[in-house]
Amino acid sequence: MSDVLPFFRAWAAHPLRIASVVPSGKALGQLITSEVSAGLGPVLELGPGTGVFTQALVQRGIPNSGLVLVEYTPQFAQVLLRRYPGADVLCMDAARLRHMPWRHDQQARAVISGLPLLSMPPGKVLAILRGALSRLRADGSFYQFTYGLRCPIHEQVLDRVGLVSQSIGWVFNNFPPAQVFRLTRR
Repeated sequence: MSDVLPFFRAWAAHPLRIASVVPSGKALGQLITSEVSAGLGPVLELGPGTGVFTQALVQRGIPNSGLVLVEYTPQFAQVLLRRYPGADVLCMDAARLRHMPWRHDQQARAVISGLPLLSMPPGKVLAILRGALSRLRADGSFYQFTYGLRCPIHEQVLDRVGLVSQSIGWVFNNFPPAQVFRLTRR
């Protein structure tokens, strides 16, 4: 079943929260997860929506039990619970992640973000980054995509949390074309 209609309905109800009229494409899912492989520690996904990136993670060998999916929209959280039994699906605002109990015995080895950070105020972006970093091991990476030419997180915010960004590539056959950035600690 296609996710386009439910995704469009969610966008129509909350355009700034969803920020796209269609889900990300499979090629973008492949690029944003390209540096994540099966191994120790869970993978934290922020804003998985209907699970395009989640499916790419599963195809890379991440078991459902190694997925922590933070989704704000209850309808999408229900879809994720059905599609990825055994995954830890948290229906909440990602800005509150720092204050939620972590149920895993290891820190996340990667964070995959589908959040529309450009449409959020800097304070909220900062809270999301701090929460994600509190769950990310020291050598882990945070992956974020954007439809723009630059990293969607302002340089001052990156400096404040001690991160540097690097583009890992573009996906031109996504609608719209998207670029993926890897954020790592200095």
